[in-house]
Amino acid sequence: MTMGSKQSAPIAVSTGLTVRKQSRVLEITFDAEQFSLPFELLRVYSPSAEVRGHGTGQETLQTGMREVNIDALEQVGNYAVQPHFSDGHNTGIYSWDYLYWLGQNQPQLWEDYLQRLEAAGFTRESGRDASMTAAAPAAGGGCGHKH
Repeated sequence: MTMGSKQSAPIAVSTGLTVRKQSRVLEITFDAEQFSLPFELLRVYSPSAEVRGHGTGQETLQTGMREVNIDALEQVGNYAVQPHFSDGHNTGIYSWDYLYWLGQNQPQLWEDYLQRLEAAGFTRESGRDASMTAAAPAAGGGCGHKH
């Protein structure tokens, strides 16, 4: 499934949603399927421009997210939720389709994330704990890109 910006009827609609703060997972049910999505995975694959950029190759590798929590979870219409993470990130809107896609692809996404950490010079584990370097955003946009 391609995650584009075109709005269409959702393929998946959540029938249950539970935030498990102690185990740091979002449990989400779609009819007969249930996924446990770690907060860390949700944070590093945020659909926000801050994380994804404005196009291919503009993604920002998220590090130090092993202990991230979800402090609040807001419903967005009938199609999505917007988590407020403990590191202050709250600009990602997670559609039901995107959450379903994350659940379906979780093993591959984890492996891709760990490989990207290694490519950036971290070990698979150290990158999950390393703090993000705070770069001043460029003029014109809160996501760090000029508009």
